[in-house]
Amino acid sequence: MISSLLVANRGEIACRIFGTCRALGIATVAVHSDPDSGAPHTREAESAVRLPGATPAETYLRGDLLVKAAQAAGADAVHPGYGFLSENADFARAVLDAGLIWVGPPPEAIASMASKTRAKELMAAAGVPLLAPLDPGGITEEQLPVLVKAASGGGGRGMRVVRELAALPEELAAAQAEAASAFGDGEVFVEPYVERGRHVEVQILADGHGTVWALGTRDCSLQRRHQKVVEEAPAPGLDEKLRTTLHESAAAAARAIGYTGAGTVEFLVQGESAYFLEMNTRLQVEHPVTEAVFGLDLVALQLRIAEGGALDPEPPAPRGHAVEARLYAEDPAQGWLPQTGTLHRFEVPAADAAHRPGAPAAESGVRLDAGYRSGDAVGVHYDAMLAKVIAWAPTRAEAVRTLAGALERAVLHGPVTNRELLVRSLRHPDFTGTGGDLTGLDTGFYERHGAELSGADGQFDHRDEQIAALAAALADSAARTAPTAAPAGGTRPGGAQPGTRTFGAWRNLPSVPQSRRYRGREGELEVRYRVLRGLVEPEELPGVRVLATAPDTVVLEVDGVRREFGLARYGEQVYADTATGAWALTALPRFPDSGGQQAPGSLLAPMPGTVIRLAEGLAVGARVEAGTPLVWLEAMKMEHRITAPASGTLTALHAAVGHQVEVGAVLAVVTEAQAPDAAAPPADTAATVEETP
Repeated sequence: MISSLLVANRGEIACRIFGTCRALGIATVAVHSDPDSGAPHTREAESAVRLPGATPAETYLRGDLLVKAAQAAGADAVHPGYGFLSENADFARAVLDAGLIWVGPPPEAIASMASKTRAKELMAAAGVPLLAPLDPGGITEEQLPVLVKAASGGGGRGMRVVRELAALPEELAAAQAEAASAFGDGEVFVEPYVERGRHVEVQILADGHGTVWALGTRDCSLQRRHQKVVEEAPAPGLDEKLRTTLHESAAAAARAIGYTGAGTVEFLVQGESAYFLEMNTRLQVEHPVTEAVFGLDLVALQLRIAEGGALDPEPPAPRGHAVEARLYAEDPAQGWLPQTGTLHRFEVPAADAAHRPGAPAAESGVRLDAGYRSGDAVGVHYDAMLAKVIAWAPTRAEAVRTLAGALERAVLHGPVTNRELLVRSLRHPDFTGTGGDLTGLDTGFYERHGAELSGADGQFDHRDEQIAALAAALADSAARTAPTAAPAGGTRPGGAQPGTRTFGAWRNLPSVPQSRRYRGREGELEVRYRVLRGLVEPEELPGVRVLATAPDTVVLEVDGVRREFGLARYGEQVYADTATGAWALTALPRFPDSGGQQAPGSLLAPMPGTVIRLAEGLAVGARVEAGTPLVWLEAMKMEHRITAPASGTLTALHAAVGHQVEVGAVLAVVTEAQAPDAAAPPADTAATVEETP
């Protein structure tokens, strides 16, 4: 029996595993890097062991330190979570060699699936359907498009879609270099690329007594750059024959490698055909949707299997439908740039705080699996996922509606997130399957709709933002004029009486329009209003009436519809929340500061990160062309290429490999080349950023 468990991981998955351990009476041990010393998973464990350093390579990827931590804390078992070393056979062996219980599959099973090329050979022998690899040297025009994939690793790294034969050699070389950098293994292979296929997977659970459960299907087709965004169970729109094929193939895959524990077999589905992609020899990020549908706690079952226990001959029957959305600190409208900073407030009011995995499905409702809490800092060293929000309901339509509503009403004050993208995705007709048509549910969903759903297509309701700014200005005014208890002298500091509206040495007259400036999503905006005989009258916003104002709540009537705004301010950051949308604004000074401006053509760091590469030969005086990558930053496990905003001469270079930079730091300056008679001003401070997973 396991009495004390160390989770060799961090964030949301560590917190989730600790929750099950508490329910089972198992003592919990966390490990943490220096940036994670105050993280939720560190705080929630009963004991914690420091891993000196900040980067994953120094900490969570050090198997030797993790084993020593378990021994030092007196743990008798190790759970790897997902990511990091969860699919590392050498780490599994090291845990077992140390006399500890490994909560995962046998190291031999992990090793057999570590290489996708070797995995395909094993699956072919087991009769599992798959796409046959192609000889890179013999590919013809008729076989295009093809997919180049890294044999090791995952997450979309070392993966390229090739549509032109002439581009194949270059893409092969690029995939090999990326795979070698990311996984230490440059092996790649080529297979046919299936257009508009669906990503469908089967949850496997196997014990050491010969029982294998195939726990239904999950659809994970909503992906950006091969990384999942929305997942659901069961996969909709599959007929019984195809479901049976998927279940039987997944079980055959597990038996072929002597698998035990929880794992996932992934398939590419097109029409009535299914093709093996890979097997993940660990717990998946999206496991909660299977838990909700089957009423199971998969972590508890992992622990039972690791202790040598047996599964029931058959799993419970599935009920209803569940959908999960991954909430990321990233800005989809700005090239999906990861975001950092303080998460001032994070609440999902619809989520059941007392929810425990394995509760009866009908009681599940909305579940929140989060790796961050209000007040936590979102840093640069780890991926950008804040939480997963999961909804269960008797039908798919109800589950989707419940999840969209829960996300829409969530309170998120801090870094920009993908919340709006998620809500719009869940309500898009290609996802909801209006009229029962699910032909738009495939891995190309974001390629077709990404710009529209992220707001990168330029379609933005400026009037709504202006109205939110008005609410912010009125709340700010109410806060400054609210009566407060007078000090002993009878006045506020400075001699002002309670209730007096003051601005330093200035006083606004009621007959003069009041104004407030903010920076919104697409630049600066100003709101103006008058206060006449106790009534507030907005200017330049026809159809808007002010019904009530308070420091934290403003009620407006907009085109005859009553709308209530909840307001919160943290320094100069202002957040306006309604039942159907949220806005983040930055309050600007009353009188602009002329200082602090950057030189024209400055390339600014779009996020905190580490400079990992400079363009070859980059030096002051070099000629650069618009769009040429100049600086590479690494942040949140992603690589970001920062390109020249214009053609010209590099007149300053402040970036150097290994430098840690903060957001807004000047990396370089490009002075734009102009014709002698050109009258246009130099390029503004701008840079294009391209993200590479």
